[in-house]
Amino acid sequence: MSTWTSDELDILAAATELRISTRRPDGTLRPAVPIWVVRSGDGIYVRSYRGAGGGWFRHAVAGGAAHIQAGTVTSEVTVAPASAAARAEIDQAYRTKYGSFGRAYIDPMTAGPAAATTLQLIPQR
Repeated sequence: MSTWTSDELDILAAATELRISTRRPDGTLRPAVPIWVVRSGDGIYVRSYRGAGGGWFRHAVAGGAAHIQAGTVTSEVTVAPASAAARAEIDQAYRTKYGSFGRAYIDPMTAGPAAATTLQLIPQR
């Protein structure tokens, strides 16, 4: 399994959002969608605010991969469901990073349908 460099981890963790896109069957990229991103340990994680019905999420899970960009980091990534054991730390990372956006946004991202869509982004090297 590939890992992020320390510089990539810092850049991704500092980004307010990253842009994620998935590939169509013909290999072209779908339009990128801005999403929140957090770091927990040496992992980078994202969630679908719309839950499992979110378009980017459905395509990423079906294809097992995505293309991301944040700051100077551009990467093809493998997406993998986050472990249940990591959820409390990831929830806290969301609360810490995005708490200033207000409970109307952070509460849905750390509970229920959105939290169930937590994916780890693993760089493809």
